[in-house]
Amino acid sequence: MNIQPLPVPPIHSDLRAATSHLHRRLDARLPFSTTDVAVYRRMMQAYYGFYLAFEDLLAATASVIPGLGWAGRLKTSALTQDLMALGLTAARIDALPRCLYLPVIETQAQALGALYVVEGATLGGQALRGIIKKKLHIDSASGGKFMDVYGAETRTLWQGFIACLSVLQEPKDIAQAVAVAQQTFICFEQWLETSEVLQ
Repeated sequence: MNIQPLPVPPIHSDLRAATSHLHRRLDARLPFSTTDVAVYRRMMQAYYGFYLAFEDLLAATASVIPGLGWAGRLKTSALTQDLMALGLTAARIDALPRCLYLPVIETQAQALGALYVVEGATLGGQALRGIIKKKLHIDSASGGKFMDVYGAETRTLWQGFIACLSVLQEPKDIAQAVAVAQQTFICFEQWLETSEVLQ
C-alpha cells in the first residue's frame, strides 16, 4: 500500500521563502561543529534563556490552537535536563538570564508563525545530534536531549504542525505569520549574539 504524503499548505511555502535567508545566516554562525564542551554548554544556556521566555510568551495563544498539542511541544524541560547533565545545578539554571528580545504574539496566526521557526529547528536537530555525538560524544542521556526532544515522533509532530498551518487562509493571517516568523529568527539571533555564543 502506498502512503501519500500530506499536502503542503501554501503558507508553508510562504514561510520558507520569507525566512530562508535568515535561517541560512543563523546556521552559519551557530558553533555546532565545536569540539569544546564549554562552548556547547554556553550555547545550551542561551537556548534555555530563549525557550523559557518564548514558551511563556506563547502559552496562552498556542495552547488553544486546535490539533497542535502544545503541552507535548514544550522543550524547556529537555534543556533543563541537558544543562544538569552538563554540570549545572538547579539553582544556577534558575538564575540564567531570559531572552528580552521576543516578537509580539497576540493571535493564533502570529503564534503559528513563531512556532514555524522552533518546530523547524526541532526537525533540524535530527541532523545536529549526529554532529554533537561525533564531535563531543554527547547523546540524549549526557546533554543532547534537546536535539532529539521528540524522538521517534519527530516527523509525525512536524506533519501535525504543517496541518495546523493549513488553517491560515486569509491574506492578513498569512502576513501576520510570515512577519512573526521573520521576527522570531531575528530575535533569536540577537539573543544569541548578546549571549556571545555565535561565531
